[in-house]
Amino acid sequence: MAKLLSLFCLTAASLSAVSSTTIAEIQGSTWHSPLTGQTVHNVTGTVTAKTTSGFYIVGEKSDDVRVSNGLYIFTSAATVLNAVAVGDAISLSGKVAEFRSSSNPNYLFLTELTSPTNVVRLSSNNTITPVVLGKDRSPPTQYLSSLDTGADGFLSVPNNSTRIEEVNANLQPEKYGLDFWESLEGQLVTIPKPTALGFQNNYGEFWVHGDWAVTGKNKRGGLTLNFGPDGVPDGNPEAVMLGSPLDGTKNPLPALGAQLSDVTGVVTYSFGYYYVLPLTAPTVVSRPDSTIPSTTLVNKHGLLDLCTITFGDYNVENLAPTSAHLPTVANHIVTLLKTPDFLFLQEIQDNSGPTNDGTVSANVTLATLIKAIADISNVTYSWASVDPVDGQDGGQPGGNIRTAFLYRPEVLKLVKGTAGGSLDPVKVEGRLGHAKLNLNPARIEPTSGTWNETRKPLVAHWQTKLGFELFTVNVHLSSKGGSSSTQGDARPPVNSPIENRTKQVGSVAGFIKAVLDVDRNANIVVAGDFNEYIQTRSVYQPLTSLMTDIDEAAKIPEYERYSYVFDQNSQQLDHVLVSPAITKRKVEFEHIHVNTWSPTLSARISDHDPSVGRIRVC
Repeated sequence: MAKLLSLFCLTAASLSAVSSTTIAEIQGSTWHSPLTGQTVHNVTGTVTAKTTSGFYIVGEKSDDVRVSNGLYIFTSAATVLNAVAVGDAISLSGKVAEFRSSSNPNYLFLTELTSPTNVVRLSSNNTITPVVLGKDRSPPTQYLSSLDTGADGFLSVPNNSTRIEEVNANLQPEKYGLDFWESLEGQLVTIPKPTALGFQNNYGEFWVHGDWAVTGKNKRGGLTLNFGPDGVPDGNPEAVMLGSPLDGTKNPLPALGAQLSDVTGVVTYSFGYYYVLPLTAPTVVSRPDSTIPSTTLVNKHGLLDLCTITFGDYNVENLAPTSAHLPTVANHIVTLLKTPDFLFLQEIQDNSGPTNDGTVSANVTLATLIKAIADISNVTYSWASVDPVDGQDGGQPGGNIRTAFLYRPEVLKLVKGTAGGSLDPVKVEGRLGHAKLNLNPARIEPTSGTWNETRKPLVAHWQTKLGFELFTVNVHLSSKGGSSSTQGDARPPVNSPIENRTKQVGSVAGFIKAVLDVDRNANIVVAGDFNEYIQTRSVYQPLTSLMTDIDEAAKIPEYERYSYVFDQNSQQLDHVLVSPAITKRKVEFEHIHVNTWSPTLSARISDHDPSVGRIRVC
């Protein structure tokens, strides 16, 4: 034993002759380590956590809040991994590197020490005190990055106009969320009283905020994307992802608003996001009530309701005649939406579903849904839609998804006319004060490149029993596939394909303007899955200059305006806009959170929530 101790002392003594480098010196106050590519010696710290490919150490705290005193040591060498244990104070040498996972250019780098050598245990069983978030340090609550310039902040255009790693600016952790988490890179932290902000992803990871100041807090417990006090969109940078526990335990299955036990773990960056990797899995302390309130907006169809119309909007997620969730969709329409007078539906598949056999008609899909509704209610809907060209409207291959209307024929009917075909564009005709369509129903600019590989808007012209008229536009714009994360290198983040959606909104706005040019008092409702936040003002400007967001008209509290949960944000991709004639009368609207409030991910039947509105057309 004395001989071993002597050898250890000799090794430590020989290393002491070599100049030492602190973790703070390695991390520095910018995004890149100032020592990248250099071999450093006598780096000392205490092991806080171990993984299968390395371990984390923490050194002496820096007086500079920008500088982390935590560091990841990357190694797969069993001799090194077996030589250290959590609580060991060690000294080591290694090469400073900046690692980007998957070589994705939109990911940030993680500072790490590679090829560790001269690992010496200085002492064991040391107590490690984590940084308690919300007490010792608190994240900022509005801005993600100083590089998100523009009136729309991280939603500004053009996207990807600059990159964090190229600028390599000094961190500003008290103002910007990405800088805050970067300043904690590699450190051991505690998240007190975490609240889950949504479901888990495919890897069992999910977003949380802890017991610290937040903005955008909705009644369910999530954080809603909103406008900050200066009018700049608030992306809720105070949230962070919980990764896979380091001890091999499994994270619980969360849901929006679920309360968890305290989490202690290390801060890291991987695959486009900052994570806290728990030392062990938390437990669920409580869950919100799973009861989903039904809409209160019904139409009694009495003498006092002759001007009243109710409508619903629902992205029913790849609905085919044989879809297992079709009966549940019908149940939602009956029990939660209360069989409104008409429905805007998105993602109606053709009769053969995802089978790519050339089928384009969805008459069986719609008839099957209508029958399922009728079987559990006294309502039998009719439907209106226009088939797409096979394979031209995007979505699940073979499914030919499209938008469609369901309507109650005893309440309203299509204005008499000829239905348009797949490639027939709708045009506004009529005399001053009385607009009409050349085709009914029909689609907006179906041959325009603006609508390549996406759903063409479906337009219909309706008439009530008393002869009052209504125009509706059912939209499902290009999806956000190909976007970068809110915590990525590209600033502002890539919001793909924002150029397409901007043109698509312009195309819809062109139709609306054509109607209003003929009849400025026309009743018009545009609704559907826009695949874009209303906070991205550059996209919506052509439409919002003509119409009003129904959430605004109905005075829905800002933090309760969401129909979708993704990453850290409760957000709204599904919107309804109404014309001035409708806005000047009483407008009512409700979000029905049947899917975002689902108790489990597997119980959810769509990634979108439906909504219900009640308007007056006279």
